[in-house]
Amino acid sequence: MTSAPRQAGEDEDWAAVLRLIRDSFAYMEPRIDPPSSMHRLTEAGLAEAARQGEVWLIGQPVQACMVLTYHPDALHIGKVAVAAEARRQGLARLLIGQAEDRARALGLARLELQTRVELSELHATYRALGFRQTGTDSHPGYDRPTSLIFTRLVSD
Repeated sequence: MTSAPRQAGEDEDWAAVLRLIRDSFAYMEPRIDPPSSMHRLTEAGLAEAARQGEVWLIGQPVQACMVLTYHPDALHIGKVAVAAEARRQGLARLLIGQAEDRARALGLARLELQTRVELSELHATYRALGFRQTGTDSHPGYDRPTSLIFTRLVSD
């Protein structure tokens, strides 16, 4: 049975969350350029993300997570990760639903996320979850787009 998303607390097992993110993102490494920012992510950084924004988790032990960051006009979704053995069970959909609930509660009209240009399967997933591509972004030092920006309006 799938549990509901829960907001990470101060005493969270950040090592387990970081391990989930690294394990979930590992398949991307040979495909993306530049390397993922998850290499710079630390347990302390995740704890800080929870203090400055929100970190949501599913499962015990953790099977899925996302980081929410407040922007003036949108709620940014980052580091969506689902354990390999828990994929295709609707956990990402649950997390996105939670993000929409939080955006609505915060009075924000849209959700925003970025995904790498090379990861077309993620583009399809986010489109299936109601997002549409609204722009591109380039990492410093790159003269080509390296990420796609996706947004989704928050429903009433």
